[in-house]
Amino acid sequence: MTDIESKKKVYRNYLQNIRNLPSMPLVMVEVSKLLSNPLTSATDLGRLIGKDQGLVAKILTVANSPLYGLPRRVSTVEFAIVILGFDQIKNIVIALSMIEAFQSSNDEYWNRNTYWRHSLMTATAAKKIADELGYPRSGEAFTVGLLHDLGISVMQRYLNNEFRIITNMVNESGICHLAAEEEVLGLTHQDVGRFLADKWNLPSTLGDAILNHHTPSNSEHNRVLSSIVHLADFMTQVLQAGNFKWDDNYKFDENILHILNIGDAFSLQKFIKSYEDVFTKQMEIFK
Repeated sequence: MTDIESKKKVYRNYLQNIRNLPSMPLVMVEVSKLLSNPLTSATDLGRLIGKDQGLVAKILTVANSPLYGLPRRVSTVEFAIVILGFDQIKNIVIALSMIEAFQSSNDEYWNRNTYWRHSLMTATAAKKIADELGYPRSGEAFTVGLLHDLGISVMQRYLNNEFRIITNMVNESGICHLAAEEEVLGLTHQDVGRFLADKWNLPSTLGDAILNHHTPSNSEHNRVLSSIVHLADFMTQVLQAGNFKWDDNYKFDENILHILNIGDAFSLQKFIKSYEDVFTKQMEIFK
């Protein structure tokens, strides 16, 4: 067994044995239960979600996002449910519940508002890209986009000493975060994110896309979904909108040009440029 494999085993066992690692939130369980009943109405679902005003606020933020593309302003969660539909709301609730459950406190190494902005920007961009490219399950693209970096938040909260070592290593040596994670932990935030997706019984397609959002051509279940999220993540860096320090020195997987049928590098540049205005408008909601 190599040193990296040994570290990976140690930290994976550590994650499995963290007793206070959050379980699936009650609201997520109850929403899933309601949605399994064909008689459930938008009012029923809105009443349940309305018990968590923090969740309501975030759902409305998503619904009114310029990148989400709704034609009119959404002011109530019930209207959001009617406009978005039950499946989209379920995807949003799942992703927001996981973000909230693993929320970390600010410190000199971590700013959760920056993390939230990047996650939401990537999620809404991924959904818009999925819609534009004709991917039929754009809600999945949103969910993976919101959760793609959840492993970083978990590392900051539960492996804080190692998290600080990784951050200092990047700052001092200039290597990318993924390489530093691998060296210190034997695994990356992608591995941690996949571990959490499995723990919460998310569909394997979503877990696979979280695992491969930096390397979508390695995806085993759905290269298109992984590639969409990879492109959205990359675009936050290129357009400097909702960009995240953890993605500095982002390595673009050129295989997605073929996977997504985008064409050549010039076509990619043109595609990204077409999103510049809407990315700018999206960032204005965070001011």
